[in-house]
Amino acid sequence: MSTRMPALAVGCVNRAAPFLLLRECSKLKHLLKCVTCGREFEPEPSLYTCPHCGDRFGTLEVLYDYDRAHFDSLSPHSELGIGQFLPLLPLEGLPELPFVVGNTPLIKLEKFERRYGLKAFYLKDDGRNPTASYKDRATYVVIGKAQEWGFKTIFAASTGNAATSLAGLTAAAGLKAVVFVPARIPEGKLAQLLVYGATVLIVDGSYDDAYDLAVEVGFKKGWYCRNTAINPYLLEGKKTGALELALQLNWDVPDVVFVPVGDGTVISGICKGFMELKKIRRIDTIPAVIGVQAEGSDIVKRVFEHYIATGEIVLMDREASTIADSISAGKPRDVVKAVRYVKETGGTFLSVSDEEIGTALVSLARETGVFVEPAAAASYAGFLKMAETGDLKNKRVAVFATGNGLKDVKTAQSFVGKALRVSNDPEEAFRLLDKMETV
Repeated sequence: MSTRMPALAVGCVNRAAPFLLLRECSKLKHLLKCVTCGREFEPEPSLYTCPHCGDRFGTLEVLYDYDRAHFDSLSPHSELGIGQFLPLLPLEGLPELPFVVGNTPLIKLEKFERRYGLKAFYLKDDGRNPTASYKDRATYVVIGKAQEWGFKTIFAASTGNAATSLAGLTAAAGLKAVVFVPARIPEGKLAQLLVYGATVLIVDGSYDDAYDLAVEVGFKKGWYCRNTAINPYLLEGKKTGALELALQLNWDVPDVVFVPVGDGTVISGICKGFMELKKIRRIDTIPAVIGVQAEGSDIVKRVFEHYIATGEIVLMDREASTIADSISAGKPRDVVKAVRYVKETGGTFLSVSDEEIGTALVSLARETGVFVEPAAAASYAGFLKMAETGDLKNKRVAVFATGNGLKDVKTAQSFVGKALRVSNDPEEAFRLLDKMETV
């Protein structure tokens, strides 16, 4: 069904009650458009992908009336967090949550600027979100849609971060979460799920197996879906990282932005955020967005290279294997948007080895005090790789760190030495320390 673009209602945030669902607020109108055939649809609870193009090629874009979109006021320290971007979110009002999502630190690191000849270097630390990952941005929007449409249970398949985000935010919102996770989920992420009270199904297989099972079961149960790419509103939450970064820099956006990539939704969202800011004339130029994949899970990169060479998007699924579990995806679901959007920004994709990821994780922690998980370290590893070529000289650069290191301490420990064990004898401690100082 194709319809005209309805009017966009804006400027309706009630700052006196920032954590209540604002049913008095005029509805924000939007349409859904298939990325392949271009058909447009009006939103409805059961519509996730284009019925004509399928789950992979039929992912949907959320469209707004950009000529009418404006913000009354914005602040990098807003008590609304990403809720202050409501005019560019597909929500009637703010979700019923007792805490802020977003407002994560943007850390300026001058020593990196000097070392690599940059005009500026920024680290966006999204491990500071409520459940310690970037995925809270997407879950925020999903919670809002579930509340609008009356769903009580939300399901998702995840390598860990999306599941823990869903478990934590549903607990806060008084909703139920059912999550499907692969057998190799890190212990820290599994612990979060169980503590939050989610129903957890550990699937004998990969993330892709968990994804397919979740869809089969969740839809038959009539639950709301938080699966990557299938739900078009996830990307709308993930684009807020770009909106927030631009706001924190007073709309003077970087030249180059590095993002870790698995399924492709995070990078698609960040690209869309920048593109929308340009459409509403908040920024003049769009940063080149660089997608960084693990070498053992670089399907989106391969599809992108084929797309640049031929103009065609061809799926290249294969088994994925990497220490960076959060970006391990052998069957990436948002590949169409990812490759098209990155091309539109003038960006590209590159891959890094597990060794480079581990080394980047440790060096980032030791130089900045920011402890990230392997997937988040991938974007920094990609930055280091490109910096070595000299292509970033005199550029303003931002790196998205998408998850906290405490989510996967086992992998982090494999890249560092062991702690020293001593008795409670001070002399033994002195001898050991003196020996270390002479090495």
